[in-house]
Amino acid sequence: MNTAMPRVTTEDLRLIESTLAGQSEVFGTLVEKYQDRLYNSMLRITGSPEEARDVGQDAFVQAFVKLKTFHGNSNFYTWLYRIAFNLAMTERRRNRPVISLDQTRDLVGTEPEDRADRPDQHLEKQDQAKQVRQALQRLGEEHRAVLVLREIEEFSYEVISQMLDLPVGTVRSRLHRARIRMKEEMQRILK
Repeated sequence: MNTAMPRVTTEDLRLIESTLAGQSEVFGTLVEKYQDRLYNSMLRITGSPEEARDVGQDAFVQAFVKLKTFHGNSNFYTWLYRIAFNLAMTERRRNRPVISLDQTRDLVGTEPEDRADRPDQHLEKQDQAKQVRQALQRLGEEHRAVLVLREIEEFSYEVISQMLDLPVGTVRSRLHRARIRMKEEMQRILK
């Protein structure tokens, strides 16, 4: 496993430098490149499409304003994700969750249909996705965040450490506890 911290790509660095040189419209290319991925990540963290959209927009605004503080020591998306994650956590603390699991399911909807599956397989996958979403939403913020970053986004421990501003050992222990909690929640749902 490669444990080196990912660096900013040449393309992203060029876009950042152009933006900082006064070509602010170039920042739109970074937005287009990362907006869907950021939205999907924030949706998994917040459980709310509206909140995920708002957090993503706010994160891009903050990233634009703070762009000169980006030093290229990490991937641009890592830096952007950390901004978005911090905004999401601030918002969650300000407005404790008031959305039920049923409302989350209704808002998020179902997984896209895979036409290669038989109808019963599609329903089974839908049910499994629903159960995973329910279990994920039952986890605490710190466990949900680390689990999404590692298992869904597939970031290394070192990148997660940087994103969440935590020691690598803490990331590992939280991930271990998150996996245990996720397993417990899945068992409760499946009963």
